[in-house]
Amino acid sequence: MATVDLVLRPGTPADAADCGRIAYEAFTGIAGAHGFRSDMPSTEAAVGVMDTALDHPGFYSVVAELDGRIVGSNFLDERSAVTGVGPLTVDPAVQNQGIGRRLMLDVMERAAGRRAPGIRLLQSGYHSRSFALYVDLGFAFRETVACLQGPPIGRSVAGHAVREATDADLAACNDLCRRVHGADRGGEVADAVKQGTARVVEHDGRMTGYATDLAFWAHAVGETTEDIKALIGAASGFDGPGILVPASNSALLQWCLGNGLRVHELMSLMTIGLYNEPAGAYLPSILY
Repeated sequence: MATVDLVLRPGTPADAADCGRIAYEAFTGIAGAHGFRSDMPSTEAAVGVMDTALDHPGFYSVVAELDGRIVGSNFLDERSAVTGVGPLTVDPAVQNQGIGRRLMLDVMERAAGRRAPGIRLLQSGYHSRSFALYVDLGFAFRETVACLQGPPIGRSVAGHAVREATDADLAACNDLCRRVHGADRGGEVADAVKQGTARVVEHDGRMTGYATDLAFWAHAVGETTEDIKALIGAASGFDGPGILVPASNSALLQWCLGNGLRVHELMSLMTIGLYNEPAGAYLPSILY
């Protein structure tokens, strides 16, 4: 098997072009085989994703090589206590030979070594092989998530004002996330505030929700569904394949569909370790 000679090593920014090409080919191949649009629209977009993750100190990266040639990669978002996996990609020419499993075991060992309380990922619902791999590795299914895309809604929610987040909001955002999920995502929120993409929603004179952005790679947390509606309604667009809406939140999903958004695909939220049933409303990112 190919895995006998497989070498795993840390990723570097110099690997972005090869990892990006493989990611584009892998995502496009599996999506096309099932009649879906790829989450990676172009090689350039995939290289951009890889470049960002490989160059960010908050991400752990691992690259797989065969005969000195890169054949896959995986990442672990370590910006907060609970870690998020992905994107995991393997060159289509050497898929189904155990390379994906090796790359997953590597990041799981990394998380265990850091004593991370939990590991999470989102998996494309049409890709049954990856679902089986994650279950076999110990991940538990938690939620079906709908990826939605469409034109900006441009609709406000009465009594819920949305504004740009600042450093002064960080503590309140982290407290809210802990109340809803049992853990905060402070590293991601701090990055989003620095990048200018974070928004908060205020109701009755206090902060009741936030979003790091309204995008595939971003998450949002709110005390109520109305908080999340306000954040979505105020967004100027939805970057990437779209926003991720938990299918169990029927009121939010129906509101989004009623306001012109459409389902692109269904995904599975899967976890190991710490997980609490959310005590509020939320949108996960593609990492968790």
